[in-house]
Amino acid sequence: MPTSLELTSVDGVALDAVVHPATATSPLGTVVLAHGLTADKDGSHGRLATLAEELVAAGFAVLRFSFRGHGASGGTQRGVTIAGAMLDLEAAVGHADAELPAPVSVVAASFGAVPTCLTLPYLDQLYSGLVLWNPVLNLHRTFIEPELPGGLRQFGPGRQETLAEQGFLTTEGGFELGRVLFEEFHYHRPDECFVDSDVPALVIHGDRDTYVSHAIAQRTAATKDDCEFHTVAGAEHGFAAPQHGEEAVTLTVDWLVARHGGG
Repeated sequence: MPTSLELTSVDGVALDAVVHPATATSPLGTVVLAHGLTADKDGSHGRLATLAEELVAAGFAVLRFSFRGHGASGGTQRGVTIAGAMLDLEAAVGHADAELPAPVSVVAASFGAVPTCLTLPYLDQLYSGLVLWNPVLNLHRTFIEPELPGGLRQFGPGRQETLAEQGFLTTEGGFELGRVLFEEFHYHRPDECFVDSDVPALVIHGDRDTYVSHAIAQRTAATKDDCEFHTVAGAEHGFAAPQHGEEAVTLTVDWLVARHGGG
């Protein structure tokens, strides 16, 4: 049965987490799940919770957690930053490495790919595999000068004027994003860290994503060694339709099982 766990990031922020112990006699390893912006440890549409169940059935242990400012974790929405998310992921991966079956892999969804990729220069030696679901790999073209309809609606010029005036903006779901986070968007290149890493990877992206560019993810994956790319035909961001979510989960489990020598 899953058990609740409170992790503590290095700066003292408490993180709500849950561990799904491996039920297999010889576990294949542990998978850490990193959710996207404004979601929580269950993931958008509950996809990460479903993935966790399928991974356990396939022979893995799983650790899910909520980044600071999300779900039941400490911190505030307006205080969410990339730097803080990197510390949170490091705490989760550190726990998995120390306390759960080896080797460790990571599945990161949407914005969860940002801290995941940016920590690769010093955490990738721990990873057996990396799976990215419709990942944010270019912060500038997703948030600063958004190119897609969903991004323009939420982060376009008018919305950024609101951010400048009041110090935060509110997403369609009511999540409050602060100006420090947007300042960070100017400086980080998760795509470069991803391409430079030696960790084998799988990228899964819907070709009807109106928030995060399928084309950018596809081009980035093509430049990385040992990287597979899969398009979920017709899928919007977050794999909202049940059949698209099922496809992403199945692809992820099958790839991780193959990477870890199971099956």
